[in-house]
Amino acid sequence: MVKNTSDGEWTVVLPSKRRQGRRKPKPKIQEEEEEEKPWKSDDLEIDPQRQARVKLKMENSIKKVESSKFYTTFLEQLNCPEVSDQFRLVLGTETQLQMVMYGIGSIESYESPRFQLSIAILMKREFDWVGNIEVFDPVLSVTESSVLESFGCTVLSVNEQARREALKPTLFFMPHCEANLYNNLLQANWRMDRLSRIALFGNSFQMYEEQVTLDPGVIRATKRIIAARRITSEFAIETVSDDYFPAFHDSSWHFFSSCLDSELPLLVSEGL
Repeated sequence: MVKNTSDGEWTVVLPSKRRQGRRKPKPKIQEEEEEEKPWKSDDLEIDPQRQARVKLKMENSIKKVESSKFYTTFLEQLNCPEVSDQFRLVLGTETQLQMVMYGIGSIESYESPRFQLSIAILMKREFDWVGNIEVFDPVLSVTESSVLESFGCTVLSVNEQARREALKPTLFFMPHCEANLYNNLLQANWRMDRLSRIALFGNSFQMYEEQVTLDPGVIRATKRIIAARRITSEFAIETVSDDYFPAFHDSSWHFFSSCLDSELPLLVSEGL
């Protein structure tokens, strides 16, 4: 797991390399930041040798994922009418969804982030309706950022705290992020003309609902997630093999059904 940085920036939750059984994890939360902040990596220069090693790791990861049963199953799910129709509804009259990735983690240090990024890159190659890929994680080094850019991704310079408004069709790719980030995304888009433009890949909302606790921090971090369940169509990801369990366990596609703004759950608690 990547630890919180000393300046309070949010981080991705990375599963350990050992599976430790298929128990569902408890929701991860942390203190929220008040506003978006400009971001700069701690390292100032690209290391060419590290860059070459990380790029090779990514190329090998993409090849491994592309030839796997997991990816075959992943594509079958995306192409099935039940899911593909949801993407068409999100697209509306547009031809592409921009993809925004939050919390990717270190692609140099961990295999799971490489698998997750591989899926995003392969989706863009496979489907012409997937547009540009934007990426942010405060743990990314300048060297890692340069590798991301070599694969056609744009690395964001501002920590948006996942509060981007969906002013156009957007695929938010957020595997194993903190609950606060899903909450921030929903809060920033808590109106139907925005929610209907969102396809979200991330931790299962159903999982959060099933693990409701009396802990005030967890309640605060997940309240909007649980409130959104009534308007959410969720499609669980099949990990198929143990190789892909750490990167994709308890992950789902989420789409938000059309309804009137007046039908959205009214959340008036402070900070929600």
